[in-house]
Amino acid sequence: MANDKYLWKSLKKGCVSSHNNFKWRLNKWYKVSGDLSLCNKGFHASSDIISAMKYVDCEVLAKVEVRGHSIIGTDKQCWQEMRIIKKWIWKKEDSVRLAIFSANLVLNNFEKEFPNDKRPRQAIKAARFYLKAKDKKQAASAASAARSAAWSAAESAAESARSAARSAAWSEVKAKCHNFIIKLLSKKETNKNETAKRT
Repeated sequence: MANDKYLWKSLKKGCVSSHNNFKWRLNKWYKVSGDLSLCNKGFHASSDIISAMKYVDCEVLAKVEVRGHSIIGTDKQCWQEMRIIKKWIWKKEDSVRLAIFSANLVLNNFEKEFPNDKRPRQAIKAARFYLKAKDKKQAASAASAARSAAWSAAESAAESARSAARSAAWSEVKAKCHNFIIKLLSKKETNKNETAKRT
């Protein structure tokens, strides 16, 4: 029986799973037989986009439908059957926009704990420069540093809190980042549709 559950999967270019080079086709159901094993056997995805991106350096972001037997982990799930129902190309610029957004979410908290550490603020500035720069190659190293520092800021801010508060803070940041990406994907769809109408 079909399960109306939708999850998220991060893939390499060409809709390829990084761990076994499995190539996915849109709207095709895939099924594994035998016992499932989290991280070893079955089709894996996450309930939120940020968790999915944690496992694979995203080049294609996919929304998937799942059904059959499952194992539900903390930040990923393993399913007997899965299909990709929608996919988006995820570019470096998308990662930079996400890094800026996530860093801004925790910047005030970070600077309260580490008032002399200006790296996240400088990273945000460098990332904005990258997005505006016409010569992306020249600004690429700044973008890489920005992404790294932005996530470092988010993690450091969460680590500085107590255990329970840290978990709640990270969950809140993750949820806001997930919603930010949903809006970004919606904008991609709108731009794609407008381009199609003009051609």
